[in-house]
Amino acid sequence: MARISNGLIGFLNILILLFSFVVIGVGAYFSLQSSADCERFLQWPVIIIGLFLLVVSLFGILGSCYRISFFLWIYLFAMFLLILAMLFSTVFVFIVTNKGVGDVISGRGYKEYRLGDYSSWLQKEVGNYKTWSKIESCLRTAKVCHGFTAKELASANEFYKKNLSPTQSGCCKPPTYCGYDYVNATYWDTPKTGIKSTDVDCKAWSNDQEKLCYGCNSCKAGVLATMKTKWKEIAIFNVVLIVFFVFVYTVGCCAMKNNRSDKYKRQFYGYR
Repeated sequence: MARISNGLIGFLNILILLFSFVVIGVGAYFSLQSSADCERFLQWPVIIIGLFLLVVSLFGILGSCYRISFFLWIYLFAMFLLILAMLFSTVFVFIVTNKGVGDVISGRGYKEYRLGDYSSWLQKEVGNYKTWSKIESCLRTAKVCHGFTAKELASANEFYKKNLSPTQSGCCKPPTYCGYDYVNATYWDTPKTGIKSTDVDCKAWSNDQEKLCYGCNSCKAGVLATMKTKWKEIAIFNVVLIVFFVFVYTVGCCAMKNNRSDKYKRQFYGYR
């Protein structure tokens, strides 16, 4: 007699199998279509995750549909490791993104961000020269600051009212406390009375369109603010996936129990 749990685990793993094809396809797209270093960097993690889900789902389908207990053992062990890894990564993301909020600036439509407001682990990651070089290359490739033309933002008041993204606020202009005078969206004059702060970001600002504030701590903070939002969205999605995978794992355990029960009946009672 067919067991409901075996059929259900087979059906659920067919869904996972189809999902793995989508994940692998996304990784292949990054590999073949993208010219940006940051997007190419994503290709292998995405492809590896897709291949892992593909192999695990095949073990689940074979183990449940053909009653092969050995495959189900491998499947359940892999699922257990996957659930643990997702749980650990989700908790870790919530911990490291717990700190860090933008500072509201009077008379401005945007916030400004300070690197010291974020967790020490995140500060260390963006403080690494090799890591930040890759991120900086991505920022230039994505042209995050190229949308600010003098025609679109003719006056300082128009610029100050603009709702800039954290990355644009941190990387495309000098921090407000430096006291630079606005000329246009990406060109600022040193005030006649001198820079108002000794902060390193004030000296790091450059009107060179290839430099701007990409080397500023405020730029790193803006990137972290964006990462914080994205990571939390991914973490919430992970929670949903964890609940789904725990359900699948539970059904898989029932299928394993059914396989063992059927094997026992065949051996001792001649049941088929």
